[in-house]
Amino acid sequence: MSGDRDVVLLETVKTHRARLVSALLFGELDERRLVNDNVRRLVVSLVIAAVACAGCAGTSFVLSVLADQRATQSQTTGGSGGAVPVTGSPSPSPASTDVPDPTPTTEPR
Repeated sequence: MSGDRDVVLLETVKTHRARLVSALLFGELDERRLVNDNVRRLVVSLVIAAVACAGCAGTSFVLSVLADQRATQSQTTGGSGGAVPVTGSPSPSPASTDVPDPTPTTEPR
């Protein structure tokens, strides 16, 4: 029974010390808890989200521009790796494509 009282007393002292330390470091309770704390957190969160979004969009744009430059460069140099471009290769005729004819061969009843 006396052990429980000791534990309660120790926890109470610990809580009081924590409150005194926070009051010393951060000021009185009414100064610490402002109404706009949550608004400030919301604004900071929105700013962080906007910066992350802008970073993603910027990265996507830069990668797109680099891919376009690589494609243009490979077209002007005739391919990458010093390979000789194949010229005069026959293009497939429209009749030789593997796409089936969409018109039905039998009439519906």
